[in-house]
Amino acid sequence: MVEWKNLDTLNAYEKLQKVAKVDVAKVMSGESGANRVKNYSVPMAEGMAYNYAAKAVDDDVLAALKDLAEEAQLSDKYEELYNGAVINTGEKRMVLHQLCRGQLGEDVIADGVNKREFYKEQQARAAEFANKVHNGQIVNEAGEKFTTVVQIGIGGSDLGPRALYLALENWAKQNNTFKMEAKFISNVDPDDASSVLKSIDLAHSLFILVSKSGTTLETLTNGAFVENALKDAGLNPAKHMVAATSATSPLAQNEGYLDAFYMDNYIGGRYSSSSVVGAVVLSLAFGPEVFADLMDGAHAADASAKEKDVMRNPAMLDALIGVYERNVLGYQSTAVLPYSQALSRFPAHLQQLDMESNGKSVNRFGQPVDYVTGPVIFGEPGTNGQHSFYQLLHQGKNIVPLQFIGFLDSQIGNDVVIEGSTSQKKLCANVAAQIVAFACGKDDENPNKKFDGGRPSSIIIGKQLNPKTLGALLAHFENKIMFQGFLWNVNSFDQEGVQLGKVLAKRVLAHNTEGALKEYADLFEI
Repeated sequence: MVEWKNLDTLNAYEKLQKVAKVDVAKVMSGESGANRVKNYSVPMAEGMAYNYAAKAVDDDVLAALKDLAEEAQLSDKYEELYNGAVINTGEKRMVLHQLCRGQLGEDVIADGVNKREFYKEQQARAAEFANKVHNGQIVNEAGEKFTTVVQIGIGGSDLGPRALYLALENWAKQNNTFKMEAKFISNVDPDDASSVLKSIDLAHSLFILVSKSGTTLETLTNGAFVENALKDAGLNPAKHMVAATSATSPLAQNEGYLDAFYMDNYIGGRYSSSSVVGAVVLSLAFGPEVFADLMDGAHAADASAKEKDVMRNPAMLDALIGVYERNVLGYQSTAVLPYSQALSRFPAHLQQLDMESNGKSVNRFGQPVDYVTGPVIFGEPGTNGQHSFYQLLHQGKNIVPLQFIGFLDSQIGNDVVIEGSTSQKKLCANVAAQIVAFACGKDDENPNKKFDGGRPSSIIIGKQLNPKTLGALLAHFENKIMFQGFLWNVNSFDQEGVQLGKVLAKRVLAHNTEGALKEYADLFEI
């Protein structure tokens, strides 16, 4: 029987705190470091690997983490989740985003339907729609093909799909699967929508309005902004807009839209890239086959997360090490550092995914917890970050665990050779150097040039960033965050923390304010 207990009530957690700490600089130096790089690695889906040699762990710490995973019943809780248990206790809902990617366990029946079949049906509808747009069966009023797709959404309706689109845009062009340029409008700031609209040909643009409830204020405002622009250009918005929404929302079966594609309440926004939120825009941009490959890669990672042996389960091991760093070593943040320009917005997606999921101070039952939970997540691609915030990471007083991501090959078919090596080899050389520099540091008589080292890091390494490896990468982090939520005994699938500001903003717009809120509203002449 599964039991949901706070982290600090587990015997294994008490024992973990007593295990001797590891000196990263010492164990990563010399032959010891070489052996760790070879041995401290776990295979991942789609030929990737999670290497944690430069983390502050050894066999004793790993043994304690394994005990923690077993006492916390991480595998059992994951099994309950994918078999349709009500894991989202705050909203009393199942959590089914993995089911969009494939069947992991038993059939999940809800609302009178098989949910796997429902998700497959909606993805098939998105694929059929995309194919009709590409082959000219669905066209604009003048009978001309659409060339651009614009997603209108915010939060999970924007960050995940945008990050995935940017990650595959260059790959798709290189592999002749690029179909349509995609743009994204998210911020209610009118300058965002205006800049996107000025960069596209309205007459040949298709818009996707994404709102599960059909009532998201920012999204509906931007939708109205776009509708006005279309009308001003003499175009009929109903011929240029589709909706990604729930079957019960005001956007469903609405004459103002060419079509509507459906999601449900069992998939949270930040986990929704695997649903029609990602399927429609990515199928239009790259073709349905590319989206299918993305889902296959994600499903492979989901399947690997079922492995009960921690040392063969990369997402679970990554999660356990992260909790050890947060709760035992006391580190407050984590930097995500992809050495791939294509992943330029992936850290922003993970920022929402992690901080919105596990930024909680009460447990699943609404009771305060006496330990810290989710870390602050930030990051930028290397090598750009090296010339920015790496200074603090190397020599600042705060130790920040680092999550590197790197690939052996670039997404392009050719590269320039300068001074005996390609651009990609130079990129890889930089990430290898950074891992060792952070771990081992450098002694120097000049204190300004001294590096203490001891900065822990891990790296996910793959052959190339493509749809399948990207899907596996997406699912790895989703599952890591899920396992960490299980360990902290928080509900990783609601987000009450984003609601209060929305409520107060509506009060401001309704002129129902007092005190400081009224004064701030007056400052903005609202």
